[in-house]
Amino acid sequence: MPRLVFMRGQTRLLEYKVHPGRTMIGRADNCDLVVPGETVSRTHCVITGREGAWTLRDRSRHGTQLNGRPIQDDAPLKDGDVIGVGGYALRFSEAADAASRPTLSTRAAGHVPAEQLVASDDQLTVKRLVLVVDEGPAAGERHLLTRSQQEIGGPGSRVALGDPELAHNHLTIQVNRGRAILIPGRGPVVVDGERVTAALPVFVDEPVVAGQTVFHLAHELAVERPEADSFGTMVGASAAFRGIFGVLRRVSLFDAAAVLLQGESGTGKELAARGLHDEGPRASGPFVAVNCGAIAETLFESELFGHERGAFTGAERRTDGAFQAADGGTLFLDEIGELPESAQAKLLRALESGEVRRVGGTRVSYPDVRVVAATNRDLEEEVKAGRFRADLYFRLAVIVVKLPPLRERPEDLPIIAMAIASRLGQDVSIMPDALEALRRHSFPGNARELRNVLTRALVMGGPRISASAISFTPWSFEHLPTAADPASGGGVTLETTQRMLIQDAMRRHSGNRSAVARELGVARSTLASRIRSYGLED
Repeated sequence: MPRLVFMRGQTRLLEYKVHPGRTMIGRADNCDLVVPGETVSRTHCVITGREGAWTLRDRSRHGTQLNGRPIQDDAPLKDGDVIGVGGYALRFSEAADAASRPTLSTRAAGHVPAEQLVASDDQLTVKRLVLVVDEGPAAGERHLLTRSQQEIGGPGSRVALGDPELAHNHLTIQVNRGRAILIPGRGPVVVDGERVTAALPVFVDEPVVAGQTVFHLAHELAVERPEADSFGTMVGASAAFRGIFGVLRRVSLFDAAAVLLQGESGTGKELAARGLHDEGPRASGPFVAVNCGAIAETLFESELFGHERGAFTGAERRTDGAFQAADGGTLFLDEIGELPESAQAKLLRALESGEVRRVGGTRVSYPDVRVVAATNRDLEEEVKAGRFRADLYFRLAVIVVKLPPLRERPEDLPIIAMAIASRLGQDVSIMPDALEALRRHSFPGNARELRNVLTRALVMGGPRISASAISFTPWSFEHLPTAADPASGGGVTLETTQRMLIQDAMRRHSGNRSAVARELGVARSTLASRIRSYGLED
């Protein structure tokens, strides 16, 4: 099996087994071989192996060299070729003999250079780096590296090892999501028989010598039960939701990990997805939501990947899809369980290869997106029943967060109700008798139904919502006037509220008017008339 030999000068540092298929190289967590450095792109280059032939493709802004020359498109790889990645040299070797150096492979347990997370309801399993002292005065000590930068050395250092030959801040280890870079400090440090004179990536089990001390880095699993009072625009006081908020807050920082949100309709899956985007490092990028249940099977590929002009009837111009639109941000795939099998296969290929090709096009692009999916189905059961691809499920469910229904956390109802009321208007308040009426209802539609109930109560009874205005029956605004509601004191008009209802429903249903009409309880023609009168047409 071919190998990439990671070189520093003429010194062999480590080897990475290259498996058939696609091997991504770069500084992002989702790369197979993680190479840190400011001149290394998130996904720098890709090696592809098919039927014994190997090719290299550049995907960076900084450029990739092959034997000292920049490459364009796909370049064939042969034994002995040297790939230049941000100042590092990776030699491609098809030699059968194994090296004495450790082999790095994300497919081999114990040699994963990036931190991995596994979410389960209210807890996380986190893989962290630990400094283990093998020789010297502090032999046997273990130091958990929890900070982004740790100074190692003698007395006064953040990690003091009790070695008289170590200077204060002898060296620094910078940790970025489970990856370590050794930065020389006030004393000499030796790795692989050579003194370190510049920042150097250090891998798990690689011996580091400083003074009388020899240490290596290892991975350690830790179980966390984080808690938070809120997340994004979501609120709650129950132990279940506080745990979920804590998990979401931690997961938001790891923007390469795919997240699957599971829960009944109305439990806040889209709010959670938006929170993951807004609270994470991609907040400045786009957030693109796609309702998979509202896309016709024949249009799925175009909606996600875009199309070229003339690709099909009606394709009058080149159009980007959701992947291109979400480049640098988050792609939210709502109702992922509704995808037909043919669409599942196309989505899986894009997620596995990272390649996106417009319908009717030949050029491949590599949009940088974080994928967050949501479903109200039990996808594990769907996999067992053969209705959902197992390989796609495992690709999407790197981290699974389950949102419990409102009826299982009644203590959250008053807090959520008050939060909804504050968003409906500054003067909106909920009377105690109304809260009592709300508590007696099971809310099969969860927080979404609660919002609709309070919105109806506001329209019918004014901003001081009492029990008499609370109604849980299907409701329509079809025959309501659009003049100011006298009970509201002129602060909230029915027209404003109706406009808000339509806009909100149109957003949640991705513009599907039939679905919006069903939710609002009006005829589609009535909805179309209101959309025109309120100027909400695209």
